[in-house]
Amino acid sequence: MIEVKNLCKTFGKNEVLKNIDYKIEKGEKIVVVGPSGSGKSTFLRCLNMLEKPTSGEIWFEGIQVNGKKTKIDLVRQRMGMVFQQFNLFNNKNIIDNITLAPVTLKLMTKEQAEEKAMSLLKRIGLEDKAKAYPSQLSGGQKQRIAIIRALAMNPTVMLFDEPTSALDPEMVGEVLQLMKELANDGMTMVVVTHEMGFAREVGTKILFMDEGCIMEEAPPQEFFDNPKHPRLQDFLSKVL
Repeated sequence: MIEVKNLCKTFGKNEVLKNIDYKIEKGEKIVVVGPSGSGKSTFLRCLNMLEKPTSGEIWFEGIQVNGKKTKIDLVRQRMGMVFQQFNLFNNKNIIDNITLAPVTLKLMTKEQAEEKAMSLLKRIGLEDKAKAYPSQLSGGQKQRIAIIRALAMNPTVMLFDEPTSALDPEMVGEVLQLMKELANDGMTMVVVTHEMGFAREVGTKILFMDEGCIMEEAPPQEFFDNPKHPRLQDFLSKVL
C-alpha cells in the first residue's frame, strides 16, 4: 500500500532521515518507536508530504506521492492524519469540525456528512457533544474527535503522530482503546508512539528508529523479547 524508497530528509546540515526503504502492506499496523530526535515524526510526515523529502520516492496505492504532477490534496483524502495537538478548529463546534472537509471537498452533501458524523460520534459515545466546542472537551475527548474527523473522509490508511503524548495519563486509555478498535476493524495504520503496551498488543510490526535510520524491525514478541541491535537493547532497558 505504501512504499518508501531511499527516503532522505535534511534540515540544513542535519540529516534527519538517511536512505530509508520500507514497504507497508494493506491491513498492517506499523508502530514506530525510538528516542526523541530519531526521525520518527519526520518519517511519518513525509508520507503525506507535510514534510517534503530531500530525495527518494514515496508511493501510495500506486501513485508517487512526491511526484511533480501529483495532486497531494487528493492523496491526503485517502490518508487520515492524527496529530499530537488535536488540531481541531476552536471556532467551530464538533459536528462542523467533522463535516468541514468532506463537505468542502464535495465528497458528501451536508446531510450525508452530518449523518456520518453522528454515527461516528455515537461509536465513541460522544453524540451529546455534537454542538459543543473544543474548549468544552477534555483532552481525551478532543483526540477521539480528531480521530473520527479523519475517519469521516473514509481513508484507506491512518497516520498517528504521538497521539497520546499531549494527554493526561488517565485520558490515554480512552484514545488507545479507539485506536485498538480501528486496528481490529482492519484499518492500515502507521503509529509513532511511546506507548510500549499498545505497540506490543496492536502492532503487526514494530520499527525502531534512531539517528534517522530504521535500526531494527520485528513482530512485537520478537522485538520486545529478543532485541538484536545493541542500541535497541539499551532503549528497551530504559523504557520497559
